[in-house]
Order: sequence, then C-alpha cells, then structure tokens
Amino acid sequence: MKLAPWITLGLAVLLAFLLSPAWAAAPILKAEEGHGHALVAFLEFLEDPGQKMELADVRSAAAAPRFAPLPPGGDVNFGYSRSAYWLRFTVRPLADIPWLLEAAFPSLDRVEVFTPDGTGTWRRQSGGDLRPFSERPYPHRNLVFPLQLTKGEQQTLFLRVTSDGTLTVPLTLWAAEAFHSHDRESYALLSLYFGMLLALMLYNLLLWLSLRDPLFSSYVLFVAGMAVAQASMNGLGNQFLWPDWPAWGNISLPSGMGLTGLFGALFTRRFLETRRTVPTLDKAILVLAGIFALGAVSPLLLPYRDAAILVSLTGTVFSAVAVSGAVVCLLRGHPGARYFLLAWTLLLVGVAALGLRNLNWLPTNWFTTYAMQIGSALEMLLLSFALADRINVLRAEKELANAQALQAQQAMVDGLKRSEQELEDRIRERTRALADANARLMHQEQQLRSLVHHDPLTGLANRILLYDRIELALAHSQRSGLPVAVLLIDLDGFKPVNDTWGHAVGDRLLVEVAHRLSGQVRASDTVARLGGDEFVVVLHELHDGAQALQVAEKLVHELARPFHDEGADLQIGASIGVAIHPQHGQDVQSLMRQADLAMYRAKRDGRGSFRVAPLDNTAPETAVMPS
Repeated sequence: MKLAPWITLGLAVLLAFLLSPAWAAAPILKAEEGHGHALVAFLEFLEDPGQKMELADVRSAAAAPRFAPLPPGGDVNFGYSRSAYWLRFTVRPLADIPWLLEAAFPSLDRVEVFTPDGTGTWRRQSGGDLRPFSERPYPHRNLVFPLQLTKGEQQTLFLRVTSDGTLTVPLTLWAAEAFHSHDRESYALLSLYFGMLLALMLYNLLLWLSLRDPLFSSYVLFVAGMAVAQASMNGLGNQFLWPDWPAWGNISLPSGMGLTGLFGALFTRRFLETRRTVPTLDKAILVLAGIFALGAVSPLLLPYRDAAILVSLTGTVFSAVAVSGAVVCLLRGHPGARYFLLAWTLLLVGVAALGLRNLNWLPTNWFTTYAMQIGSALEMLLLSFALADRINVLRAEKELANAQALQAQQAMVDGLKRSEQELEDRIRERTRALADANARLMHQEQQLRSLVHHDPLTGLANRILLYDRIELALAHSQRSGLPVAVLLIDLDGFKPVNDTWGHAVGDRLLVEVAHRLSGQVRASDTVARLGGDEFVVVLHELHDGAQALQVAEKLVHELARPFHDEGADLQIGASIGVAIHPQHGQDVQSLMRQADLAMYRAKRDGRGSFRVAPLDNTAPETAVMPS
C-alpha cells in the first residue's frame, strides 16, 4: 500500500527530528563491579542561566526536551559561565556493592547530587570548596558522593553544578573497592610530585642562603606559589592545609597561580638578564609580572570569575613571551639558555594547556588536567641543569677574566720596573723642590694659624681660640672635678682716652693692658681679646672659687694703675664679671652669658670693681670692690 506523499514527508521529518543530536537519548550505563566508569558518554545536560530551576522543574515533562547529550568527543567543560548546569545520567548497577560518584575537579564552588531512594523521594547531597572540608559527604580531596544503588534497577540521577571558576565536571562512577585502589595510586603520584616541589624549594633556599643571589630566592618563591596553586587544584590544600578556611580555599587557586606567574616572571628576567639581552621583551615581562601581581590579589578586589580569567589569559601570554626570550638568548649564546628554553617550554606548554582548558578552548582529558604537574616536574629536572650550566659557564668566564687580569698585572709590573729608575731620578729632583716648598708652606701655615686664632693688635687669643680653650677647660674640669672660671673684662674710661689722644695711643694702651693681664695669670691660663676694649681671662683647674675672686681683684688693681705713654699719664679702670663652672653654667655660652651679666652689674654699681654671677640669675651673690 502506498502512503500519501505528505504522510511520507511527515514521517521523514519526524524521524530526522527524533534522531537529531538534541533529542538523541544518552545510553544507559551498566555499572560493573571492580571498575570506574567515566560518565561523559552517558551524560545529558541542561543550562539554567537564571539559576532558578529546582529538581522538580528539571524532572518535569516540559524540561525533558531541553536536556541534550554532550557533543561527540567532547567533555564536561562549560568554561567560565554564570549559569547553573543540570546533568543527568541513567545507570543500571550489575552488582550490589557500595558505589561512589567522583567529581574530580576540587575547585568547583557547589555540586549537588540527587538520587532516588525508591520511595518516591529524593536524597540530596552537596559539596564544594565554599564549605568546610568537614561538611563533605565523603572525606576526599575531590568531591565524592556515596550512592545507594539497587542492583539491576534502572535509576536516573541528577546533578546541579555552579561555580565562579571554570565549570569543568569530570565525573566517574566508581565501585568503592576500585576507587580506593585508584586513590592509592593517585595519592602516591601526588606525594611524589609535591616531594619534588619541596626538595627543589629547599635546595634552592640553601643555595640562596649560601650565595645570596636573588635568582635563587625568586625561584624559591616561584616554587612556593606553584605548590599553593597545585595544592588547591588537586584538592590537597582543602583536605590537609586549610580544611576549615573555605574562603581561602575558594581563591587559593587564582592567587597561587598569580604568585607563580609573578615570581616565575622575575626568575625569567634575572636568569636570562633580559634587561641587558632583550630590552623590549624585558619591558613586556615587567608588565606581565605586574598583571600577575594584580591577579594574585584580584580575588579580593574583583569577582572570582574575572580574577581567574585574568590569571589564565596572562599565563598563556607569558608562555609565549618567556619562550621567545629564551630563544633570543640562546641565539646570542647566553649561558644556560638551552636547558632553560627546554625546561620552560615544557612547563609553559603545560600552563598554557591548563589555561586554555579553563577557558574551554581545549578539551578536558588526562593531559590537559595534569599538564601543569607534568610540565613542572620535567621543568624541575631540566632547570637544575640550566642553573648548573649557567654556573659552569660563569665560572669559566671568571677564570678567563682572572687569567687576563694576571697577564695585564704582569705587564703592568714590567712597565713599572722599566719606569722605576726614571721615577727615582725625578723623585730626587722633586724632593729638593718639595722640601723648599714645604718649608715655605709651613711658615705660611703658621702665620695663617696665628692670624686665625690670635688678635692681630695684642697677640692674644681671639674669639675662636678662646671658645676652643674654654671647651677644653670644661672637658678637663669634668674629669678632674676642679672648677674653671671665666672673667669678662670691660675697660672703664677707655673711650675718652681714645677720643682725646687718638687711635694710635689707644692701640698702645690696649697692648699694654694685654701685657698686664698676661702678667697676672699663669702660663696655663688663657687671656683673650673679644674686640674693642673687652678682654676675657680663663682660669683653668682652680682649687676653689675663691681663687678666681683673688685673681679678679688683682686684675682690677693692676688695671687701675696709671699708664705712661710718651710722657702722658693715662688713667683707666676695669669692670669684671666672674662666672665659675659648674655653679654658673655647664657650657661656653652659659658661662659667657653669666660673666657678661655680672660685668654689667659691676659697671652699674660704680665701675672699677668685679661681680660674681648669681646662682639664681636674679641678683649678685657678692658685690666685691677692690680694697
């Protein structure tokens, strides 16, 4: 019987519609004992952009057509997405044993598993790195959920996954015994890997402590950053290092990767000396290092997704820049560049593969999942050769430089020997000339020193030398405990003599005053002229203050005697202020100030006398007049 043409066409369209990928039902998993079953071929997914759908919504008949299998040859990787993704698979267990569902991507924020319990209700389990480790349904570095499955019964399970990071969901259904066997192998490999990281870090730390070369310190920090990132990526950090700190566990991956990139960039810059060898790339490395530093702290400032994308993209770009710099340095004969290029190519290929997988530009498989561990493990071995090769080349260059320096030194010695005789002859000639010039300089120096420290009219010490002598006397006084006295002398009646008889007579009178003052004190004491008709006498290491008063009284009497100058009798006097250390001051300025005040009191009280500075700076202790 022939069908009508429109019926034939309708059946063909319906058949094509039913067989299209969007409606092709995923196969049923027949779970066998002793195996782990990758679920990628058995999964269907539904995207919930608003994150509003509940289990009842996705189980409804209206939602059923929206579930679609993963693309052929694809994987469970939705990249960076703000949507919630619902996954479902149907399983018929062939053994009545414990089953475990593993989501082998520990950085997922939240994973919820819904299983039927056979009574019409659904059991819900949840896990993720936003919750403390103790709240996980199964204690494991990955997100593992124990399942209660009935042997021979076909059951459909649902999962809901959300994350601010990359939405990679590698799912495996394990028979419990097979899971534990696989777990022992994976933990052993991870222990070996982190043991290598620790050994490399400690070895280079010891080298840094010995050599103090910042190249090794940057590499130690690079390895430490990688250890943090890998511990977060593999779930070991959440399990062993920060189980009760989920806030850090959530951001430790991008932060650790940012620190890895930062110190890796600094290590690359120092090892290849790009500032000298490749200045253009050096600037690019510095910029990338700054972006890595921003990426390390960006989870605290930016949304997690933006921070993770920033670090992933920067790592991909840095891979190309670092390898390019190594190629240029290799072509220019840089020591260690061969091993460096090979080591960093392997590591950065792994970093790039991981970054591209996080962006869902590469499929998720065994290589892209563990690309960084593989690359970094090989990098450890090769980079040790790079450092050794670099050290050997630098040592050879140093030995060559030392040999050349020795040759140059020997040539210099020979040249010096040849010129030695010539120099000796010249020295003999110059010695006589220098001796004569030195004698003249010494005489001039003595004259200058005398001019600097002495009054040109009287030959007494001037203000500069006076203050030095007082400082020296005070220092001796502090050691010996013997007092020092400062006598400030101002002549009475000098101005009328100077105005009446002229400056020449006045100058001779000042010279005579200097002689009389010097004749009344010890040779160890100091007599100085401050200027004009003011003089100062410093009495060193007195027995007591009374001795200073005796000298002051003698000076008043001595200056009161008439002066004879070319037949003229000139009469002047003196007013003297006395300040004694330590009673009246501890330093030069205070002693001079107190002596000055006391001298003015002597003038105010009638001149031709001396006064002692008061202890309270308000009234004279004693008004002493000459007898």
